[in-house]
Amino acid sequence: MESFASYLSSFRVKEGQTGVFWLGQAGFVFKRASGEMIAVDPYFSDCCNRYFGFRRMIPFLMTPYDVIFDAIVCTHAHYDHFDPDGIPLALQSGRTELIAAYDCKPECERLNIHDNVKYIRVGDAVRTAGFEINAVPCDHGAGTPHAVGLVINDGGRRVYIMGDTCLRRDYISNPVFAGIDLLILPINGAYGNLNEREAAEVCSVIKPKLAVPCHFGNFAEHGGNPGLYADIMKKEHSDLPYRIMRVGEGICI
Repeated sequence: MESFASYLSSFRVKEGQTGVFWLGQAGFVFKRASGEMIAVDPYFSDCCNRYFGFRRMIPFLMTPYDVIFDAIVCTHAHYDHFDPDGIPLALQSGRTELIAAYDCKPECERLNIHDNVKYIRVGDAVRTAGFEINAVPCDHGAGTPHAVGLVINDGGRRVYIMGDTCLRRDYISNPVFAGIDLLILPINGAYGNLNEREAAEVCSVIKPKLAVPCHFGNFAEHGGNPGLYADIMKKEHSDLPYRIMRVGEGICI
């Protein structure tokens, strides 16, 4: 059986496309036609079990050593987004840039991560490995004021990763999100995140070319029912395309 790392490395992305792969939870990999790859919020380990008693339910897809990414991007410092066990190992080659929300800085300092790291706040834009990454607002509660969403641009193809966020109608009505090619959004409805119906409402406002739900299936305590989300989309927003991705699946947009 082919390993995920081999699948990822050999996956062909045609010119004018962007490859998108789901790692489970809120983790995604984006691959350019020229081969560069970035990972967003990869959860490599089972560290949340050790720290909080949240046991990993999804089988391990890859180790931090399997692929050397051009960059790793973390939307906030919660350990299922900034993996303190996996991130330092994934950076050991010295070839991977870390781009992290500002609240990750104390964690980086604790882990002695000082080189090749950039911290971002809402409104910041950075370029890495041919991708343009823009930090946009999200609302993950008072405890995470520096959490960000992301708009990732690859040759005009735009991906909006909402990050961990509740429903903020004032945020999603921003015209900057018009014409989004791919919308990635949580559906678990716990810990300050959108639930299935709220996620469907977001899709109805933004009207992306494709919506992909995430943040379900990895922790029993976190909730999230992709079947319910799909039912709501079919019944109430049948004109809006969505995809329930399998863990480890790759698509092109």
